[in-house]
Amino acid sequence: MINQKRIRKINNLEIGSGPVIYWMNREMRTIDNWSLLYAQKLAEENDVPLIVFYNLINSFLGGTKRHLTFKVDGLKDIEEELQEKEIPFFVLVDEDGKESHNQIVDFIKKHKAGVIVTDFYPLNLPKKWLKFVSKNIDCALFEVDSHNIIPVWETSDKKEYAAYTIRPKIHKKIKEFLDEFPKLKKQKNDFEGNVPKINWDKILPESKREEMSWIKSGQKSARKHLKNFIENKLLDYAEKRNDPNANAQSNFSPYLHYGMISAQRIVLNILEEFKLKVEDVTDEKKNLAKGEDSVSAFLEELIVRRELSDNFCYYEPNYDSIECFPDWAKNSLKKSESDKRQYIYTKKQFENADTHDELWNAAQIEMMQTGKMHGYMRMYWAKKILEWTKNADDAMEIAIYLNDKYELDGRDPNGYAGIAWSIGGVHDRPWFDREIFGQIRYMAKSGCDKKFDTKIYIDKWLGKQDNLF
Repeated sequence: MINQKRIRKINNLEIGSGPVIYWMNREMRTIDNWSLLYAQKLAEENDVPLIVFYNLINSFLGGTKRHLTFKVDGLKDIEEELQEKEIPFFVLVDEDGKESHNQIVDFIKKHKAGVIVTDFYPLNLPKKWLKFVSKNIDCALFEVDSHNIIPVWETSDKKEYAAYTIRPKIHKKIKEFLDEFPKLKKQKNDFEGNVPKINWDKILPESKREEMSWIKSGQKSARKHLKNFIENKLLDYAEKRNDPNANAQSNFSPYLHYGMISAQRIVLNILEEFKLKVEDVTDEKKNLAKGEDSVSAFLEELIVRRELSDNFCYYEPNYDSIECFPDWAKNSLKKSESDKRQYIYTKKQFENADTHDELWNAAQIEMMQTGKMHGYMRMYWAKKILEWTKNADDAMEIAIYLNDKYELDGRDPNGYAGIAWSIGGVHDRPWFDREIFGQIRYMAKSGCDKKFDTKIYIDKWLGKQDNLF
């Protein structure tokens, strides 16, 4: 049913006689969720009920009301699905995250859990929680990687240098893990405890909601989004993905970040739709037709690049500072630190889209207005922050602050890896030496002009600047 290599036992304790508790953390879905499926399997094997809880932090890692709105609406979806399966669902609320670790332990002890199952999460704070919980409970604790197609620890036992080093490892193992998902079953053993009704209006009053018009939260919406992408956008992906005016990107990142859809489900559905085998899109020697070329390009980003980011954050504890940069980048940037900058902006000026560069300002406004910046512009945006700050330390701090505050998919391994690539050469190679950047890959507006009509993009977003302030 589930590949055992996805599962790791975190502590040395045995499974007890109490209920199985699934601590839902990274994977906010009931469909195609290996963690939940494994928890239900344990509940059936031990003839005990299954309980699910989610620990909701209103401002997780600097998140704002737009992130909270997206999470709460997704949790409503989960509550409805679990009710149909007669599986009790609890939401623990923590305003600032300072008591989450204690709340989790208290909940587990209150319900006298026999075993805990939770999601793999490579960021430092969730790893810290996992360690704390493991030390403060008296039952077995299992971690399941339901986020990556290949569990991060199975792909590699070290931090990979770049996409070209991790790609063959992924291609070698992907068939072993690209299974079809079984369905979640109806609960067999009734939970006899009290399950309080969740007061969603109290958790998130209407006055504090901030919805994004271009995306609707929840696993049901994510599945509809997948169907629409395959039918209407995927075939043009390779040709148009780098044009911010073309609306050709997949827009899956918020759903993937919150675990509202499984990357594995996306791959399975795409392969089925185009009658392809996984070998057809992982064999780099094949000459693919136009549609298949778009499939291959999309799956390279969905699988290789995304799982490279998880690898990076898992094996690199300093993923959000310049300490994560390769030595050549650190040395190069240090030498260039004294180079004269034509412009230096404060964090507030960046945040207010108050620079001399209309293209950069447009990208910042797009992100503030919509919770999303086009992927190609995210690279340009981060590299210019490096160019217009005193040093790489400041650039990293400002870029991460803005990304995590405004991007709906902020606080994600993809974001940290992308910023580290742009500013510090992570997963890249040394380029020609130049002022300020040293050997870090450079991007100029003239390069953007060749890729797409920057005037259309600038006019679109600068026209909305007054709505933000």
